Parts: sequence; C-alpha cells; structure tokens
Amino acid sequence: MKITQAHGGGGKLTADLISNIFARHFANEALDQMEDAAVLTLGTPRVALTTDSFVVTPLFFPGGDIGRLAVCGTVNDLLMRGATPRYLTAGFILEEGLDTHTLEDVVISMKKTADEARVSIVAGDTKVVEGHGGLYINTAGVGEMRCSQNISAGNAHPGDVVIISGDLGLHHAAILSARMGIENTIKSDAAPLGEMVGKLLEAGLPVHTLRDITRGGLGTVLYEIAQASGVHIAMDHTVPLTNDMVAGFCDLLGLDPLFMGNEGKMALVLPEDFAKEALALLDASCYASKPRIVARVRESASPLVTLGTRGGGTRIIEPMAGEGLPRIC
Repeated sequence: MKITQAHGGGGKLTADLISNIFARHFANEALDQMEDAAVLTLGTPRVALTTDSFVVTPLFFPGGDIGRLAVCGTVNDLLMRGATPRYLTAGFILEEGLDTHTLEDVVISMKKTADEARVSIVAGDTKVVEGHGGLYINTAGVGEMRCSQNISAGNAHPGDVVIISGDLGLHHAAILSARMGIENTIKSDAAPLGEMVGKLLEAGLPVHTLRDITRGGLGTVLYEIAQASGVHIAMDHTVPLTNDMVAGFCDLLGLDPLFMGNEGKMALVLPEDFAKEALALLDASCYASKPRIVARVRESASPLVTLGTRGGGTRIIEPMAGEGLPRIC
C-alpha cells in the first residue's frame, strides 16, 4: 500500500498506519498506552513527554499560523495527561525559496505563544531541503507530573459525562476557508489550554479523561476513549456541537462538525455529580466558549459510541474514514 493524504487525516487510515507499523515495531509499556503524552519515571517527580510535527497549509490563516499551532499542539498534549508543560524543542525543515521574513514571523509567533503557555523553547535544529518555499516544524515537549490522578483515555467509567470546552470545527473551517478563498469571519481556535486544565485540577475535581479534539474531531476522540475504557458513550443529538456560523459553513460544503479538527478545544470526562462545577470553571476560563455536556458514559458488553437521531433512531459512530482535510496541523 502506498501512503496517501488520507493517512495523515487522523481517522481510520491513520490509526491503521500507527498500529500496523509504528506501534508494532516500537512497542513498549509507555508507548502501548497510546495517550497524547507518555508518562515516564526518571526519578522524582515523574515527567510527561510528547512529540508532534506540523505541516499546515497555508502557513498563516485566520486566527493563527504554523508557529502558534506548533506550540499549542505540543503544550496541549502534555496538559491532557495532567502534566504542567515546562520545555519544548523545535526542529525546522525549510524548503529552498522560503522568505526569511516569513520564517521570522513564525518564530516570533512561537515565542509569543510559548510565553503565553509559560514554557521555554530550549533546543532546536534546522535543515534545508529542496522544494518550493515550504516550512515544517517538529516539536517535543516535556512536562512535570504534579497531578496524582490517573487521567487517561482508558479511565472513563459508567456514570461519567463528556463535556466539550466549546464550539467545534473553527480551526478546520478557517483552514478550508483560507484554501478555497471563502470570505467569512471564522477564525482558528488555536490556543494553549493551561489555564483551563489548571482550574479543573486545582479545584480537586475527579477528572478521569482529558483529550484535545484535533484531527479526526470529536467522533474519533470518543471512539478512542470508548475503546480504551470498554464503555458505551451515548451522545445527545439535541446538544449543538458548534456555533451557527460554522454550522452554516458545514451545511454549505457537506461537512460534519463531529469529525472536524480543532486546535483549542478539549473533551473532559468526569462523574456527573461534578459536572456543574466543571462547567462553571470552564466557562470562566480563557478560550472556553459555552462548554456543554455532549454525552454520557454507560456500561456496555462491547465498546461503542452512539448518537441518537431526531427520528428516534441510533447512529453508531466510527472513527473518521478517508481523507478528511489533510494538513490542517
């Protein structure tokens, strides 16, 4: 099989590529958990480690750029394990023809975003290759594990609820609008989520799972949580996943907000008794936008995700198949 754009879309083909090649040959205790960041014991305290690569097109888009994206994506992966982000590395692959002013604008954006996220970029590397003026960034992030809770995709329990931190699909819609020359006011939601996660953990809420909703969208994230935890996640079709502007954009182009990528939204799973407090904390946080309960976790003989339909039926949610929108991050 040849690699296609769909292998980078965050859906089923991405998962197959990871499981059939990378996970099969790199298998170890830390990697096998398939979390956003690996928690490692190197003494006291423990650390979380993650890595990511960013290949977005265009480099600059409404609400952000590849530099902001690189910092936010890496920081948020650490946060989803309850880690406090500390340090980043940045490797730049530059294609011949890239304007140095463009590169400097990206670097300045990375610095501003790193300051906002309270992390330091402490090491880096640069390579130049043949090409047409493109730019790609690889990052690694290290965080300090101060949280004693087991925050994991495999820790969702019956009786939990799933909360999203805000409207979905903004990043996906902003990137697609920029590529197609569609004029609207949709901006990417690219943002570091440290304040949001910090408030939840400082309040001592029993957080079971945190996941940032990136490629593959909420549908893929919920599928992964259900598989890892062995539960049934039942979505509420009466709860909107996005705002009217993005919903209209989706209707125009035949897109489903359930599978649209984001770069500043997360899913939170915790017991329903604590949902009201969690919603209030999220609502008071920077970058939240009308947080809401979108699903409930139930017992199940086999893991699955379902969405009730307006007609009274049930839709079974599978991970995104096919290409989706490649190179959104």
